[in-house]
Parts: sequence; structure tokens; C-alpha cells
Amino acid sequence: MKAQSKSRSKLFSQLFSKLPSKESPFVFLALAGIVMTMTFSAWNALLNNFAIENAAFTGAEIGTLQSIREIPGLLAFTAAFILLVLTEQVLAIIALSLLCIGVAITGFFPSVYGLYATTVLMSIGFHYYETINQSLSLQWFSKAEAPALLGRLLAIKSFAALCTFAGIWLAFSVFDTDYITVYMVCGSLGLAITAWLATHKPKTENTHVQHKKLILRKQWNGHRLTLSRC
Repeated sequence: MKAQSKSRSKLFSQLFSKLPSKESPFVFLALAGIVMTMTFSAWNALLNNFAIENAAFTGAEIGTLQSIREIPGLLAFTAAFILLVLTEQVLAIIALSLLCIGVAITGFFPSVYGLYATTVLMSIGFHYYETINQSLSLQWFSKAEAPALLGRLLAIKSFAALCTFAGIWLAFSVFDTDYITVYMVCGSLGLAITAWLATHKPKTENTHVQHKKLILRKQWNGHRLTLSRC
């Protein structure tokens, strides 16, 4: 019996020793990805119904809303200038906070301009986080481990999206809740996780030296690949 208990304890210690620590870069990016996916999926899944039922939107207002939502994406290049005064981890946390706040308060503004304002706030957080997320992933992961870890992060975000959609279905079908509650719960939960991330930032040195300046290079392959996807 003693030999069996020792072997079991040794097995459990080996299993848990392989788990990443709570302050590892992978855990930070995984939780941040869950926050981003959960909040944006909830906002996007409920947007059309909420806009039509509560804010009396027509096709014109929805088209304007979608156009306004992409403006912060065009301005995401300004992150290079913000990084002159802030670290990438801090900017990522601020961006996630803006995303969560924008989603949480969406239900309280069932009007044309109210929905425009919350959409811009949410979109600023979303696009700035996506910009920083790609940079952190490439800096923290080596070339050897990047493909596997990036694949795991993508799988985690996909699972988070499925859980979010299932939760929304349960909220409306079983618990008969309203838009305000769903938006508030998703935004508040995301903000709570973001607050935890703010106190558990990874303490690691970047494997690549970061240049805090714009580097212009005459390379068009990236542009060709981007255009080929359109």
C-alpha cells in the first residue's frame, strides 16, 4: 500500500510539475484570449437583435455602426507611439479593460448614439489588444515552440467562443434573461479576469529585442498575401 501511495503521489507531482505557472507567458495570453473571445463573441452575437429590438435600428444605422467599428482598426498603428511610454503588457491590459467596459455598458445605452459610443469604446480595446497580442506572442515564444503554442491558444479561444454561445443560449432560453444582464455579466467577468492578469503579469525577458521605433522596409510579400485573402 505504501509503495502504491508513493507511486501515485509521484505521478501527480510529475503531472502538476508540467503545468505552466500562473505567471507564465502562455497563461497570460491564454486568459487574455479567453477574455477577448468571450466579450467580443457576446457583443457580436447579440448586436443585431439588440440594435433592432431595443435601439430601433434600421439597415442604415447598422451599416453606419459597422463602419464606425472599423475606425479604431485603421488607427491601431498608433500603438507604436503609445509603446514609447507604456510597456506592451500594460497596454494589453488597458485595451482589454476598455473592451470589457464597452461590452458591459452596451445594454444601458439602447439608442443610436449610445450604441455608437459603446461600439467605438469596445472596438478601441479590441483592435489595440489584437495588435499587442501578436507582438507579445512572437516575442515570448521561440521559433521552435511557437507553432504548437499558438495552435493551443487558438484552440482555447475557439472553445471559449463555443462556451460563450452556449451560455447565451441558456441565458435566453432557460433563464429568460435580458440583454442588459448578458452584456453586464460577460463584461464584468472579463474585467475581473483582466484585473487578475494585471497583478500576475509574466516576469520574463523577451527573447527578441524590441525596437521602439518605426522600421520601414520594402517588402511586399505581406501585402500581396493580405490582398489575396480579400
